Amino acid sequence: MTATATSALYRVLAPPRKEGGKAVTVFSDASGELQSRAADAGTPLSVFVESADLSGVELQVFTPQNAKGTSDSGALAALAFLQPLGVLLDVVDVSMGGEVLSAQLCGGEWLLRQGEVTAEAVVGADLSPIGLPSENVHIASAGRPNLVVEVTDLATLDAFTPNGEAISTVNRATGTTGLILFTAGGEGREDVSFRAFGPLKGFLEDGASSNMFACLVGTLGALGRLPQNLNLIRGAQRMPGQPARLTAQFALRSGGAADVWVGGRAARVEAAG
Repeated sequence: MTATATSALYRVLAPPRKEGGKAVTVFSDASGELQSRAADAGTPLSVFVESADLSGVELQVFTPQNAKGTSDSGALAALAFLQPLGVLLDVVDVSMGGEVLSAQLCGGEWLLRQGEVTAEAVVGADLSPIGLPSENVHIASAGRPNLVVEVTDLATLDAFTPNGEAISTVNRATGTTGLILFTAGGEGREDVSFRAFGPLKGFLEDGASSNMFACLVGTLGALGRLPQNLNLIRGAQRMPGQPARLTAQFALRSGGAADVWVGGRAARVEAAG
């Protein structure tokens, strides 16, 4: 780390050769009025590095309007910014918003530990408010329970039009906080494609959700569909106009749970200062 404050713009979790993912500005220092600096940056997220050494990284994350607390996308951008400076090990703790996340460098991509994911099949769930059949439905949780529903193909996944009130009704009826729709495969080298919705969490659709991809990985484990000869899986998140590609590393546990790490590519696209 140099004494001179610098910043850089990153595109996090964007698919190769495509626009998408999340734009994050990383600042090498956490001095001054951080909210004003985040507003001036103009990106959806700004991450300020309070400290970074072999013992760990401390970050503060802001949107242009307020402090965010934690952000996986923000952490991935900050780690990508710091890693070439030689101040990090390949395994490091990231502190932000009062939480500590474990991170590891895997194949040139940083992954964050989402924790142990459990998934159970649900029988008889009424999905009629969102216009989907009640087949192959699971509840998966990596701290927050999400409803995970398989659809037949990419066309069906892309054609789904989210209605916040209808999704909230289904979530309340099933005791879940979010909805994940998925189908096998993708347009590139992805193993699975999905979309993630969370009106009860304060958003209609998320363009790049590590936690919800972790829940999907746990569901695929419960279905016996995770790769047998690899411990990595890639997913295409297909929010219209904002595609993303996420990578997950997993280890299956006894009893059907999976320990899941999620992350992906964070590319520096221009110097911001």
